[in-house]
Amino acid sequence: MQSTSKAMWVLRIAVAGEFLGHGIFALQGKKDWIGWFANFGVTDVGLATQLLFLVGIFDVLSAIIILIRPVRIVLLWMVLWGFWTALLRPLVGMPIWDFVERWANWGAPLALLILSGWPRNIREWFK
Repeated sequence: MQSTSKAMWVLRIAVAGEFLGHGIFALQGKKDWIGWFANFGVTDVGLATQLLFLVGIFDVLSAIIILIRPVRIVLLWMVLWGFWTALLRPLVGMPIWDFVERWANWGAPLALLILSGWPRNIREWFK
């Protein structure tokens, strides 16, 4: 197995683990995360819980997809979602270092996307 192939497997496992872990926390209704919805106008705890549950399902599905095959559009989503959720910490009042600490949440999927080859057309995003 070539070094690039090994690195891709390490990244696939790391990215899947990060999204699986966050997905399980979301499915469990992590209290802090439910509270963060209020910062963005979602003050109904029931609605916030349902939205977080949907996010959890999507995170878990994304993790599974990446283990099966690193689909580029899913990786792009993981980059954007990982960046947003890292940035969310200082936006809800946590220290900036909580954002910095989570750079791997979007950096690892970005590295995997780059190693997978940047798509040249729309079709390639779905390969």
